[in-house]
Amino acid sequence: MSADTHGPPEGFDSTVHAPNRLRICALLHAAGEAEFGLVQKQLDLSASVLSKHVTVLMDAGYVEQRKAVRDTRQRVWLRLTRQGRDAYRGHLAALRAIVGPSDPAL
Repeated sequence: MSADTHGPPEGFDSTVHAPNRLRICALLHAAGEAEFGLVQKQLDLSASVLSKHVTVLMDAGYVEQRKAVRDTRQRVWLRLTRQGRDAYRGHLAALRAIVGPSDPAL
């Protein structure tokens, strides 16, 4: 199969595919909802890098944020939207299709 004649498999999502965005989606998919600072710490990203990627995901409709005051400070909580969960799961399925069934761990 040549990359020149075949596009990515169905479900492949270039928005999700960027490494940091894929990691953000994976964390939020597992956690349900997480505070911005926790995501930053868990993924070892600067606030500006995380913010940039979250903005891309929000613009795509994949992530939403909720702001709340906690310990007298405003906190931002992130979570995948239904569309984001579907895109993430579809992207994982596309990656599995690329890798093939040879790895039983997948």
